Amino acid sequence: MKHTKHPSAFPELGPDTVLNLVETALDIPCTNLCRQLNSYINRVFELEAVDGRGLVVKLYRPDRWSKKALQDEHDFLLELDKHEIPVIPPLSLRNGETLGKQDNLYFSIFPRCGGRSYDEFNEDQWLEIGRLLGRSHAIGAVHPSHDRITMLPDHSTKTQVQFILESGVILQKPLASRFSSLCHEIIDEITPLFEGINLSRIHGDCHFSNIIYRPGESFFLIDFDDMVMGPAIQDLWMLLPGTPQESLLEIDLFLEGYETFHHFDRRSFRLIEPLRAMRFLHYIAWLTHQYIADGSAPIVTGFGSMEYWETEIADLADQLERIRKGGEAFGNMF
Repeated sequence: MKHTKHPSAFPELGPDTVLNLVETALDIPCTNLCRQLNSYINRVFELEAVDGRGLVVKLYRPDRWSKKALQDEHDFLLELDKHEIPVIPPLSLRNGETLGKQDNLYFSIFPRCGGRSYDEFNEDQWLEIGRLLGRSHAIGAVHPSHDRITMLPDHSTKTQVQFILESGVILQKPLASRFSSLCHEIIDEITPLFEGINLSRIHGDCHFSNIIYRPGESFFLIDFDDMVMGPAIQDLWMLLPGTPQESLLEIDLFLEGYETFHHFDRRSFRLIEPLRAMRFLHYIAWLTHQYIADGSAPIVTGFGSMEYWETEIADLADQLERIRKGGEAFGNMF
């Protein structure tokens, strides 16, 4: 399967281009350091100002987010920082804004902030994570985002499934038909579970790599690239060491910290398996976008092959069964 590069593919970004961009935007000289960092979606580079300040410039994938959606992310970060919640807000550029544009590329610049991530948390850290996310969600609930994805199965997931099917990346019609049928079955099954659940601005991609620890300080939330209007449980379930039934201690500690600052709707625990299915489809949609834009999706070997789609369909079918058993499994746990 071959696609020519789409207009939303990244242009070539050499060191001279990146250094000139940052020096102009901040009106400061930089050293020759220009180190590309790992990023599956955007292009991210580490730089250094001549005064020794470390900088990180993020160039956003073309056509992925609108200017207003990117500004929503920045505004949320600035609000959180104003309330002394440990995040890394973007720097103000020479023009006084946080979002710049070079040709068709939006970009932002952040102070470099080192730290380490954990693969698991101890009891005190679960309390701290609860407090951190409780404070963040309390700010996120103050007002909505109007230009970010609304994380609902009949909204965001339905749109992503439609995009995958219309993109033509599933070449075999029988597989496309099975995929479509299964996805819509999942959407129909889980949509009623979201009724009555509050949505607010949340991180949206809260896994271990996006929480870093700085010695002598605290945990920091980083990389708000997938900020959404979604249920609070989205920022918890990927951190759990197992199923909710296997993670009761961690959940109890998290809630103790969280509810010091913000109410947590325990009904939302029923959304964990639905949200897992939605994440599967979100990930496939992102791979599809990357494949169309760049002509490849190197993070997943064999993306778009018959074997790939057969595996994904089988995994989604298994997930649908977990969803259907979810109500029985939870009982009156929460």
